[in-house]
Amino acid sequence: MKIAILGSGVVGTTAAYYLAQAGHEVTVIERQPGPALETSYANAGEVSPGYSAPWAGPGVPVKAIKWLLMHHSPLVIKPMLEPAMWRWGLAMLANCTEARYALNKARMVRLAEYSRDCMVQLRAATGIAYDERLQGTLQLFRTQKQLDGITKDVQILQQYKVPYQVLDRAGYLQYEPALADVQHKFVGALRLPGDETGDCFIFTNRIAEMAKALGVQFRFGTQVRALQRDGGGITGVLTDQGTVTADRYLLALGSYSAAMVAPLDLRIPVYPVKGFSITVPITDAAKSPESTIMDETHKVAVTRLGDRIRVGGTAQLSGFDLQLNAGRRRTLEFVVTDLFPRGGDVTKAEFWTGLRPMTPDGTPIIGPTPIDRLWLATGHGTLGWTMAAGTGRLLADWMGGRRTEIDTAGLTIERYGARGGWLAA
Repeated sequence: MKIAILGSGVVGTTAAYYLAQAGHEVTVIERQPGPALETSYANAGEVSPGYSAPWAGPGVPVKAIKWLLMHHSPLVIKPMLEPAMWRWGLAMLANCTEARYALNKARMVRLAEYSRDCMVQLRAATGIAYDERLQGTLQLFRTQKQLDGITKDVQILQQYKVPYQVLDRAGYLQYEPALADVQHKFVGALRLPGDETGDCFIFTNRIAEMAKALGVQFRFGTQVRALQRDGGGITGVLTDQGTVTADRYLLALGSYSAAMVAPLDLRIPVYPVKGFSITVPITDAAKSPESTIMDETHKVAVTRLGDRIRVGGTAQLSGFDLQLNAGRRRTLEFVVTDLFPRGGDVTKAEFWTGLRPMTPDGTPIIGPTPIDRLWLATGHGTLGWTMAAGTGRLLADWMGGRRTEIDTAGLTIERYGARGGWLAA
């Protein structure tokens, strides 16, 4: 079967590899000169199935107000007269109930845990290397209230048999000894030992080379103009270099997916949530993180990637704006120097921003659509790197007509209604 994939971020590229491995003839269309040059380029580096949770949850509206008032705020909203942003925000608020949070988190953990298993199998089968570290994630709490508030998350971790540890100061210092100098700032931690870290850009480029070896054709520097259709479904992809035809079309354009299908009368509730990162050269390895630290107060992740520290976080609602913001950089610098004051040289940091494709309920949109031959792999939000392998493997089975290894219920566009919409079911 001929499959055309739109987008060569970590999700689209990994899907191309698995689909080619399953025997399909795959073409990837990408406007950038190579893979992973947009949202996948410098994300936080976490492969964190245990930390997979929707942003919408009980108490989040009140928290959001407090965040907006913080000096180093994890949330920034730039008011705009853009109906899509307000519709997305209202839909997210509708998901801030205990029942929806539990349902959405369960869906996300199901896919994320499967993806982690696929990554383990992929490394064993191919030897792929990407500055990976297999030492878990440590979620740090600055207040007792934060620590006490993890009960519902722990219940879902238990439901899906995800290993975890609730640690006091002495406990988390066993895994992150460099925190000894600042241990008074934190009351405890939740450790997820099954989580991993790694450089998403390196991974995506290496799996792209593996995909090429399987026959995948990458058309870099090619701008997609439109999806062509007749009454029965998609018939081709119109690009600035001609039309590409296939038997099926997989849309993996991240935040740009919604605009691509809007002319087809298909509404995808995916909105860009802008994130930032700095990549800091390590100056003292003994005073640097061993794996990933998540500062719960500032919602910033600090990750060890080889001889670098990646610091990623903050959420900014400002449409498709890609301007770098000095205030966001100061927040990232504050967190890494607050946790690891002697770990790296922030004056030499690389500053970056990218658009996370977020759904209101947190769960990505994967699978077939009401439009014949059109499939989706978008809306992964902050978890594209975490869920990429599982998404690719799932699609290879699903599109090939084989039985999938996990339940696909609740993953498709159908949860938003027949033609898409804004409130998940």
